[in-house]
Amino acid sequence: MLVLLPPSEGKAASGRGAPLKPESLSLPGLAGAREAVLAELVELCAADEDKAREVLGLSEGLRGEVAKNLELRTAGARPAGEIYTGVLYDALDLASLDPAAQRRAARSLLVFSGLWGAVSVTDRIPSYRCSMGVRLPGLGALGAYWRAPMASVMPEAAGDGLVLDLRSAAYATAWKPKGEVASRTATVRVLHAPTRKVVSHFNKATKGRIVRGLLTGGAAPEDPAGLVEALRDLGYVVEERAPGRAGTPWALDVLVDEVH
Repeated sequence: MLVLLPPSEGKAASGRGAPLKPESLSLPGLAGAREAVLAELVELCAADEDKAREVLGLSEGLRGEVAKNLELRTAGARPAGEIYTGVLYDALDLASLDPAAQRRAARSLLVFSGLWGAVSVTDRIPSYRCSMGVRLPGLGALGAYWRAPMASVMPEAAGDGLVLDLRSAAYATAWKPKGEVASRTATVRVLHAPTRKVVSHFNKATKGRIVRGLLTGGAAPEDPAGLVEALRDLGYVVEERAPGRAGTPWALDVLVDEVH
């Protein structure tokens, strides 16, 4: 099983240890693309702070994020699972998983990123600010920029098992499963059962709990139908929609009564 996650907008501070080692990151086929984004991001932030804030979509109160990007090559690095914070990652709570579940997380979780393309939760990265919605002056919109590099590495990363796609729309633009891979991919919406509406905070927290439940339970569904069974075993109410045509993912709705 491969689980695709969005990053968090806010991030924990960089560590005090060794700085980024790009060659150590997962998906080495992305190395050239990563270096291009990294170089342009650092150059942008070094040249004109106000322009950098405009490009990165940062408010005056987040001006310090520009300075953070200037130090990407020298700042201490931490596992990505510690760098990413926020509702989904709080609910997932990787640090409290037992050792077996942490090994499953290291093998199966990939976090998509405007700067890195995608990283494992164990890849050591510095804190940064660069969403997939950013349009860098030299590279253009990052969602479009990453499509070709991701298309070259993701089919192999997906292997021959289930792909559970929990990414937000902006990050889904960087890679869309196609063909045979799409047929064993499932996307998930979390709906408030009484209203059948998606609530952003609630949606993220429930997705974090879903991933945690799969990891701690040792579930290993091989396809979307198996995922539906695994989620129901965890107590979730699930409605599935099989693909209407070849080359498209399954769509699952998880219905939850309480919003928390």
